[in-house]
Amino acid sequence: MLDDVRFDRQFRTASSEGYFIVQDKKRLGVVDLHFTTTNVRATLILENEMEREDLIKLIEQIDEDLVLSADSPRDDLLVSVYIGRDAGFFNDETLAEEDDYLSEDDEEDEEFIEG
Repeated sequence: MLDDVRFDRQFRTASSEGYFIVQDKKRLGVVDLHFTTTNVRATLILENEMEREDLIKLIEQIDEDLVLSADSPRDDLLVSVYIGRDAGFFNDETLAEEDDYLSEDDEEDEEFIEG
């Protein structure tokens, strides 16, 4: 088990959950869990590389703290692991603002082409 790792829930539905993985006030990554009738599929995205031994410990901790405590039957835990970085958070409001911004650029492009 990794020291001082906690899982901060982002969302929960009837068949899935998502968590930030935090250690010493620093986000290590995110994990999304999807519960099927027989298996649990996990997508684990780490913000930085991790030693394989620590990665195995983290997966075991996810299994113990999140999967087994969900009280959902499981034959297997299937985990896909990725290394990546946060590129932003988008919702309807930010996308609408982006559309407005892109529309303004299109109008400027049209003026440039015509003029």
